[in-house]
Amino acid sequence: MTELALRLKKSGHLPVLAAAACMVALLLVGSLYSSNFLSAEYLLLQLQIASFLGIVATGAMLVILLGGIDLSVPWTVTMGGVMSAAAAGWWGATGEWIAIPFGIACGAALGLVNGIGVAWLRVPSMIFTLGINAVAQGLIVVQTGGFAPQDRATPAMHLIATGRSLLGIPNALLVWLAVGLATMFLLQQTTLGRAIYGVGNRERAAYLSGIATRRVVVLCFTLAAAAEHAPASVLLTGYSTKAYQAMGDAYLLPAIAAVVLGGTHILGGRGSYLGTVVGVMLITLLQSILSVMQIPEMGRQVTYGVVIVAMLLVYGRGRRLSD
Repeated sequence: MTELALRLKKSGHLPVLAAAACMVALLLVGSLYSSNFLSAEYLLLQLQIASFLGIVATGAMLVILLGGIDLSVPWTVTMGGVMSAAAAGWWGATGEWIAIPFGIACGAALGLVNGIGVAWLRVPSMIFTLGINAVAQGLIVVQTGGFAPQDRATPAMHLIATGRSLLGIPNALLVWLAVGLATMFLLQQTTLGRAIYGVGNRERAAYLSGIATRRVVVLCFTLAAAAEHAPASVLLTGYSTKAYQAMGDAYLLPAIAAVVLGGTHILGGRGSYLGTVVGVMLITLLQSILSVMQIPEMGRQVTYGVVIVAMLLVYGRGRRLSD
């Protein structure tokens, strides 16, 4: 292995560069199927679509950095979208103003429950969040009878998701940019960010060093739901102009795949947000090419699963060897 490769491996940037190289290769492959694949308008559209996945992946990354997995993403997203649309139907004109914060608050509540279950009840995150996902599904069906009092997005939600208010840049992309900058600041410049990495590396060592590990876990799960998963649900509702059952199902595997493709260790403790951004773009382009090639949904899910298993083997093996 060359000296440059060794330096990249030690710096942790090698997965990011590898994902970026794959992204460029996908663009070139896509251009062979369609001459519009490299056009500015098409790339801007891909960025808009990537914004939804990017916001969901941001929350997934926070949890993975802790060494956990959040499997409640599908119905956290669905609950945020359905309840934000329902709020407008319940409270009429007033609901137009509180629909978005109400949907985000519902998502935050699920995140808080997840955090308490993982941190205080000591249930493995994969098991507890899967159970909460089922509970959320049942609550939504019982509360709405299978449909929301109003399933249409409010004008504000539609504008945020599909509008282009600044220099022709999609508003959804601006929302992702804001979420991304806030996440980078959290991880790199705050005590909580350093604590998240510490808990992900060695929870017991972090606890012995004085970090309130349970509080960190609760805050992380709550932030992941309130600041990432629920806003993504509001954007999805606005983009599709309505809320519908299981609207978040399509984002669980792609979000996890994007995070691990970007170099975040699936066992926690290591990773950069820049890598997640590259992973999101790679997954979005992969989805686009698979659609152009008319690959069925089953084939896409198999692709995401293979990516996750492959990266788990790489990172998991490396982590054990270094322990």
